[in-house]
Amino acid sequence: MNFLNRLAADVHLMLRRPARMQYAALCYRLRKKTRALEILLITSRDTGRWVIPKGWPMQGKRAHEVAEREAYEEAGVKGKVHKTAIGAYVYQKRMNHGLKISCKVQVHALEVDDFCKNFPEKGARRLEWVTYQEAANRVAEPSLKSLILNFGERMSALPAPVPKSANG
Repeated sequence: MNFLNRLAADVHLMLRRPARMQYAALCYRLRKKTRALEILLITSRDTGRWVIPKGWPMQGKRAHEVAEREAYEEAGVKGKVHKTAIGAYVYQKRMNHGLKISCKVQVHALEVDDFCKNFPEKGARRLEWVTYQEAANRVAEPSLKSLILNFGERMSALPAPVPKSANG
């Protein structure tokens, strides 16, 4: 009976329109001295491939809030999430028992400013900070590669902030 319940849940997810949409956080930081952009990648729990934190819609939460929550739960990071999406990509989500569904993932940039020692999925994934070029090389989805490269190029083109003078 457990198998039938899981199969029914998978079919329900496939047929439910919002279930095909996910929200993700492209977690980034700028190195203090060099201002070099780094992207946080995590491994998926099932295949170990490199991904960004993402999850299903949550009742009562807006897209950017879901992305922020997933960043904390999956990677233990907090920071300033951008309300406006920076883009989207599509991938094939493997459900229980091998069933695959097409998911569109709306991506929100999240500037990381805090790391948590304990978080829900600690130990279940590997986390690694890499250059945006390396992040694009590691992810499998072509449209996510492009999204990361475009984000990295836009961020690299921004002028460096002017240091505050001692006089005010």
